[in-house]
This record gives sequence, structure tokens and C-alpha cells, in this order.
Amino acid sequence: MAKEKAAKPSSGGGKTKKKKWSKGKVKDKANNAVVLDKATYDKLFKEVPTYKLITPSVLVDRLRVNGSLARVAIRVLEKEGLIRKISTHGSQLIYTRATAAIDKAEEK
Repeated sequence: MAKEKAAKPSSGGGKTKKKKWSKGKVKDKANNAVVLDKATYDKLFKEVPTYKLITPSVLVDRLRVNGSLARVAIRVLEKEGLIRKISTHGSQLIYTRATAAIDKAEEK
């Protein structure tokens, strides 16, 4: 009887395998541009003023540029009069396309 107990492996020892924890999902690193190339520059001035909602996040997603470049691009478009500011909250700039009807109503 004593031999049977000694032959059994102990369940609480240090040799048991530990639970493998999942490493979690790894998100692919975004490879966004840090300078505007000719194609992106043309797309910025042609397509972006037609968007209904223009934020740095939208430009990062659609044009594949980094955030600081998106903010600079938005400032340039606003200075040119191609887009119109709706709201600024912290660093989240919200713009929309500049339409003639709305601009005339604001002037009155």
C-alpha cells in the first residue's frame, strides 16, 4: 500500500505544465506616409473638399498619411477656402465641405 502511494505522481508539484496564456491579437503597424507625394497631394485637393465630414482621423484613414500631416493638410485646405470649420474640441478638428449656399446664408 505504501508503494502504491509513492508511485503516483503528485498533483501539486512544480513539474506540472503551466497554463499557456494567449498573447492577444497583434495589430499590424500602419505604414502611413510622412510626406506628401504627388499622387496624394492631387487627391488631397481634388477629393477631400467633396467629403461631408473632414477630420484628421478621416484623412489618416483614407489618404494613408500620418496625423501631423493630416492636420497640416486641413489647415491648408481651410486657408484656401475649400473646407469650412464646424467645431474644434481639443485636438479633434471637425470640418465639412465649403458650399456656396451655406456661405451666403452665413454672410446675411
